[in-house]
Amino acid sequence: MIAASRRWLAALALVALAACDGSPTDEGLFAPTGLVATPTGPSSVRVSFNEVPGASGYDVERATGTSADWTRVATVQTVTYEDTGLLPETSYRYRVAALKGSQRSDFGPEAPVATSNRPEVTLSADITSNRRLHADTLYVLNNWVHVANGATLTIEAGTRIEGNANSALFVLRGAKIQAVGTEARPIVFSSHRAAGQRQPGDWGGLILVGNGVINRGDPVILEGSNTGGSNYAVNYAGGTSNADDSGELRYVRIEFAGFGPVPDAELNSLTLAAVGSGTRINYVQAMAGLDDAFEWFGGAVDAKYLVSYESGDDHFDASEGYVGRNQFLIALQSTVLTPRAGSGNTSTDPQGFEVDGCSGANCAGGQSSLPHTIPVFANFTMIGTGPGVVPAAGGFGAVLRRGAGGFYVNGIIARWPGAAFAIRDAATSARITAGDLAIRNVLAVENGTLFESGSGRFALDPAANAIETSASATASLFGTLDVSRGAAGLDWLPSATSPARTGGLATVSGALAAKAGTAVTGTSYRGAADPTGARWWASWTTYARN
Repeated sequence: MIAASRRWLAALALVALAACDGSPTDEGLFAPTGLVATPTGPSSVRVSFNEVPGASGYDVERATGTSADWTRVATVQTVTYEDTGLLPETSYRYRVAALKGSQRSDFGPEAPVATSNRPEVTLSADITSNRRLHADTLYVLNNWVHVANGATLTIEAGTRIEGNANSALFVLRGAKIQAVGTEARPIVFSSHRAAGQRQPGDWGGLILVGNGVINRGDPVILEGSNTGGSNYAVNYAGGTSNADDSGELRYVRIEFAGFGPVPDAELNSLTLAAVGSGTRINYVQAMAGLDDAFEWFGGAVDAKYLVSYESGDDHFDASEGYVGRNQFLIALQSTVLTPRAGSGNTSTDPQGFEVDGCSGANCAGGQSSLPHTIPVFANFTMIGTGPGVVPAAGGFGAVLRRGAGGFYVNGIIARWPGAAFAIRDAATSARITAGDLAIRNVLAVENGTLFESGSGRFALDPAANAIETSASATASLFGTLDVSRGAAGLDWLPSATSPARTGGLATVSGALAAKAGTAVTGTSYRGAADPTGARWWASWTTYARN
């Protein structure tokens, strides 16, 4: 009886040991103990643990923050592992299991860790030879910095660049930027102020200047430049090649930009001045800028997967002979944010799209100067504020004026109190007659009216152009539309009952096909999100108001 009791107590001790150290496999393989994760730099962590008798190797897994999604990062034969390529100032968790042949133990207790802060480097002088910015360093713009003299600025995935007032980054004609982030490691341009204190207009923005063609005569000085000191005049007229290459932007965020060095000369989050089609732009977000989110002055650069949240002026502004093609665009306006004091003026007419022909000095042919502004914007989701938020001159989903053309297809225009569309003058109506202005297969919801009416205003036949006005509520169109939840509350996939799931122009033909080429394809749905596709915006965009 005593011997039996001793055996029972010994069994209990083994169970207790297993509960602490991980249950063994049938071959007695225990989970590793003593796991420690130690930051060794802004982007690296050393993982160490105790050796397990009989183990031939170990699986090391990592999760970010409190996520339940674990990723195997290595299988090692030693009891230490150096994990590199991590995001600075980020919390991670690690766990390890022992291996023996085909057997694997349970995972032992987790080890939390946070990577260290990045050292700061100030950017204040022009970049006139090739330079690389690294993800393990925080770069602070403290001046009007120009990439010039044919130099290439390469920015690693995961790099963060922050700007102060009276600062911006210009990539001038002949120079290039290679800012290629990843979905997991986007490149971020933001304010140098702390989260919670950031505002539109905290810094200037990102400006690309190419050798593309515009419809204004030389010279045309970029608005926001030429204010003295290091902010010298930038002329973007006189370009000769719409195939010009200014580099690449991919998985890039631009936040709290739009600083104006003088009144009424605010910069945009992303300015594309005479940028050619050799430039590659995909997966770019602009958020909480003081002026336009994306602005094209002439040129022919194409883009896909653009996101604009809470713009101070227009979300997508094109003019001066821009002929590029864009597909899959999201814009959301729910409020008007208060800008940084002294950074510039708020807009009196913020719109979704604002597309112009030629306006201002050096328009040889007036509003119809050549080349005409004839962009393609396809598969857009354009959500406004509803009534009572923006000034009365604003609040239009798309304003087409001053001789502008273009093709606007497979979109959603919702909650714009002025009207879904405003075709504003005879010069623009002439583009309809010429066959280079069309609005097709668009879903309009909760707008003040479909087309702006009045003297000098024009409209299209909704039925002939498959423009549908729906009685649906805007929020019902999508999986989630709730800014109070931040980025997690913005699910742009069409809901199960959304009319956006159908009604798209699946096959393009005629003038649109000739214009779109291979850059834009037809879809059977409307809006920026394929109802059966991936949430292409979900893991790299953000939403914040300060």
